Amino acid sequence: MVSSLAVLGFVRNPDIYFLIKKNFTIFSEVYREVSLHYVDEVNPEKLMRKGISAMLGSLDPYTVLIDEAQNQNMEIITRGSYGGVGMDVGYRGGKVVVIAPIEGYSAHRKGIRSGDVITEVNGVDVDDLKPEEVQNLTTGEPGTTVNLKIQRYGIDHPLTFELERQRVEVNNVNYTGFVGEQKDVGYILLNRFSQNTGEEIRRAIKNLESEKELSGLVLDLRNNPGGLLEEAVATVDKFVPADQMVVETRGRLNQHNSVFKTSESPMAPDLPLVVLQNGGSASASEIVAGALQDLDRAVILGEQSFGKGLVQTVRQLSYNTALKLTISRYYIPSGRSIQSVTYTHDDSNNAVVKPDSMRKAYKTRNGRTVYDGDGISPDVKVSAKKPSLLQTSLMQHNIFFEFANQYAAQHDSLSKEARSDQLYQDFLGFVEQRDFEYRLPSERYLSKIDSSLSDAQMPSDTHIQALRQKIQAHKKQAFERERTDLEEMLYLELITRYKGQKGQTEASLPFDRMVNRAIDVLKNSNRYTNILTVSN
Repeated sequence: MVSSLAVLGFVRNPDIYFLIKKNFTIFSEVYREVSLHYVDEVNPEKLMRKGISAMLGSLDPYTVLIDEAQNQNMEIITRGSYGGVGMDVGYRGGKVVVIAPIEGYSAHRKGIRSGDVITEVNGVDVDDLKPEEVQNLTTGEPGTTVNLKIQRYGIDHPLTFELERQRVEVNNVNYTGFVGEQKDVGYILLNRFSQNTGEEIRRAIKNLESEKELSGLVLDLRNNPGGLLEEAVATVDKFVPADQMVVETRGRLNQHNSVFKTSESPMAPDLPLVVLQNGGSASASEIVAGALQDLDRAVILGEQSFGKGLVQTVRQLSYNTALKLTISRYYIPSGRSIQSVTYTHDDSNNAVVKPDSMRKAYKTRNGRTVYDGDGISPDVKVSAKKPSLLQTSLMQHNIFFEFANQYAAQHDSLSKEARSDQLYQDFLGFVEQRDFEYRLPSERYLSKIDSSLSDAQMPSDTHIQALRQKIQAHKKQAFERERTDLEEMLYLELITRYKGQKGQTEASLPFDRMVNRAIDVLKNSNRYTNILTVSN
């Protein structure tokens, strides 16, 4: 009887180290045999990476192998800096272009401009490379150099730049300023939670308060993907008294269970605060928004957040690689989890969304009801303004981007008449030169009807032709109906050429629907208080 129980116990609770050794031996033998004897030659590294990706893919999307080329992103998060030339790159029209050079660094000092098309890095043709791969080619040890060949609008021959790599300090706070008619509401744009975020927030608040007395503060976490857990806590520190629980982590092992509390005297304990969020606000952003909501310290305004409540740690591996591994879940002060999906860990590893009927209710400090399992729900729901089909099509065809490049090539500075009628007419002429076309849904439906008539050997109705003409007229008139929005988008693209990303951010704030709603809430003290009370 004793031995039988022992055997049963072994089957149910197998020795994990034995299983690791057994299956690693089997795996290595299979890998060796396939690599050496498969009928077609295989790349051993690619074969192994596929195996690793498949294994980690059965867990969750955040447990991944970080190879040498991806280490820059981890360096930014953990150190707040990287060795590079100081520029952001991305796709435009199928080409890798400079989105913006960072002021004060080599690319900016040597004259690299927004809109420059990168064609070569150190002699390597980048036509088939992704933006992140091009970015990786420009990074390296500070003091070393990199040669860039770029194509600039209005110049027939390529330009070559020799840039020196430097230690590029990445700002978490990308913009600080004042908003509202009286310019007495502070605004802080926080793009990530890497090293020194808490200190940057402290400096931003101090600088704002040194200029004038604030009637309120807007903390913008839209499209902030998160970062370091400790920096999220350090951010909450600035608004909440010491010794308040911000987040708790719970994992399979006791060593991964921790409670994080505020530890400093707050800088702005009573300053009215609105936090902006959207579907791109995740992880550490949700800790900040969720903790401030649970503690009834801030009004959360905007859209539903992403819903990432899983905690990762980075473990360094051989050959300059690393493993980003999920080790626990986090829970905010009310006790709720914000994780929006559960992973089944089976062959398909489906992401199961918790239905509303299964979501558990929790209470904030003031007794307001909040729910788990779907990110952070805003206290005030405000949707971002959605671009029309015309606006989206113009962006997809890079019309604003290319027109701004042409304008910058012809003008040393942005004219005071940057939003004039003449400029808009020039823009319309540019659109016409590009033979710009886009299709409305009604055109597709009309084509199907016309095709059906042809298949039935019936003549096309004259009404169809008349409808086509009306649709074309409607599309042409859209440039006048949507002129205000189109001029705004064009102006913001032009501002970037002369004042960079910070200039564009500043110029966009008066048009920002969520920012304006946040100001309204902060200016109405009764409404602000009511939102944060049980009666709401």
